Amino acid sequence: MLDYPTLKIIWWLLVGVLLVGFAIMDGHDMGVGTLLPFVGKSDIERRVIINTVGPHWDGNQVWFITGGGAIFAAWPLVYATAFSGFYWAMLAVLWALFLRPVGFDYRSKIANPTWRSLWDWGLFVGGAVPPLIFGVAFGNLLQGVPFQFDDYMVSTYSGSFWQLLNPFALLAGVVSSAMITMQGASYLAHRTEGVIQERAVKGTVGAALVMVLAFVGAGMWMQRIPGYHITSIIDPAGLSDPMGKTVVREAGAWMANYARQPLLWLLPALGVAGAALAAALSLARFTLSGFIASSLALVGVIGTAGASMFPFIMPSSSRPDASLTVWDSVSSHLTLGIMFWVTMIFVPLILFYTSWAYSVMRGKVTVEQIRANEHSAY
Repeated sequence: MLDYPTLKIIWWLLVGVLLVGFAIMDGHDMGVGTLLPFVGKSDIERRVIINTVGPHWDGNQVWFITGGGAIFAAWPLVYATAFSGFYWAMLAVLWALFLRPVGFDYRSKIANPTWRSLWDWGLFVGGAVPPLIFGVAFGNLLQGVPFQFDDYMVSTYSGSFWQLLNPFALLAGVVSSAMITMQGASYLAHRTEGVIQERAVKGTVGAALVMVLAFVGAGMWMQRIPGYHITSIIDPAGLSDPMGKTVVREAGAWMANYARQPLLWLLPALGVAGAALAAALSLARFTLSGFIASSLALVGVIGTAGASMFPFIMPSSSRPDASLTVWDSVSSHLTLGIMFWVTMIFVPLILFYTSWAYSVMRGKVTVEQIRANEHSAY
């Protein structure tokens, strides 16, 4: 079995991979839902849009479920503390996600304009709200979350839901919303044609521009936000003990990893360059390449957040010493080892059947196809 410190790093990377997989795969579904009321101007156009993701959206949910399960099993203290502190925010995500399955399944069951319009906006909420809240959550993590532990290691959150909606966190929410909208728009541009594709390309360009401006602005702002720095000696092989270290807050601490490892600057560069390429390639109608570039932009943005915070996972603003890190908030050596091999078996299977499903159902979705399959299409 791999040694304990190595497994801690591996699981930090694996959780990042799962988050990226969720953003790329489930993200383009959500992005399409966000664009649905605006790119589709008629019922038949909206049915075309829905059918680009209709066969895949529920399968892509596996990334969301797997990511949540991995955090629960690998970082139990992070899972418990985050769901306690972000309780109402997580409920808002779940309420929004409830609209997706019923929206996809029931939207076209009744040929009533009011009925269908309501479900279109329901799919919009289900696609737009989760990325916004996830971005706001990351913005709060970068600033620190007000929690602490008692003598029994029970976490107490001292903030409120409204405190989560601070300016920097909302800017991070804009970054997240824009990049997921860009992902959905680039996918939609690849799967459609004609006027729908034209609107999707414009959506890609607009979302990419907003994402780049917000991402660069958030990066400049982050340099002035007090970051976190461990001042005591850390034993990477030690058992989980969040209170067994000393942490201080310092201005610019989130930039320290970039100073130590200059290659990390490739991550924010990838975020900006990927978005710019996605817009340019979509305009040139190299739509598949545009979607790949958009996916790389997501890797860059999410990687930037992870690289900035490492080794912190969930910093505490009310008691910095209680901050949760890669070294002291993980499961046992045995648990991480078993999960590692399970992941090595099942993630390739997920990638295989996902690739197979997309290859079988590739190609453009057209108005003619929807009309010819009036009672079987979404």
